[in-house]
Amino acid sequence: MNAAAPSPPPQASFSKEVAAEGERRFASRKCERGEKRLSGFTLLEMMIVLSVLAILLLMAMPVAQDSTIRKQIDNAIPLADIAKKPIDDAWKTAHVLLPNNAAAGLPIPEKIVNQHIKAVTIENGVIHVTFGYRANGAIKDKTLSLRPAIVEDAKIVPITWICGNANAPDPMTIKGQSRTDVPERYLPFVCRAPAK
Repeated sequence: MNAAAPSPPPQASFSKEVAAEGERRFASRKCERGEKRLSGFTLLEMMIVLSVLAILLLMAMPVAQDSTIRKQIDNAIPLADIAKKPIDDAWKTAHVLLPNNAAAGLPIPEKIVNQHIKAVTIENGVIHVTFGYRANGAIKDKTLSLRPAIVEDAKIVPITWICGNANAPDPMTIKGQSRTDVPERYLPFVCRAPAK
């Protein structure tokens, strides 16, 4: 007795189809009215995100450039150490400040170079570092001076080197002229003039 499974009444399958079609139409109307969200971004949302990112990038670029320039200056200053030693030695032995590179036993200024410095010049005890070659354009051909500071009445006290526009400690006297023309904002903090 094989009895065939009863088929659903034709009205039930028809009502399921109608219900499914109604749900599809209702969902598409929701999309049109914005009630149902499709996946992905709209063009307007993408433009807003890109605008915000562009503004943030433009704000960060000067800070990054300033930091790069300061790093170039920091990396260049140690080259002046080869000029400091003979000046220090002359002060310790004879209490004089050397007038130029030749008196210090150094080559001409244009021969003391590295990737950011194109010359190191001694002038009456002051060391002038001139930037060039691969230095950033903001400091190219600019000079940073390192001036000797001494205690006039205690010649035994060694020289202290004053960078750029900075001041010497109270009992010390700075010798020589500074030719520092690197913009203040790029100078390391130890090379800046004190705030007024």
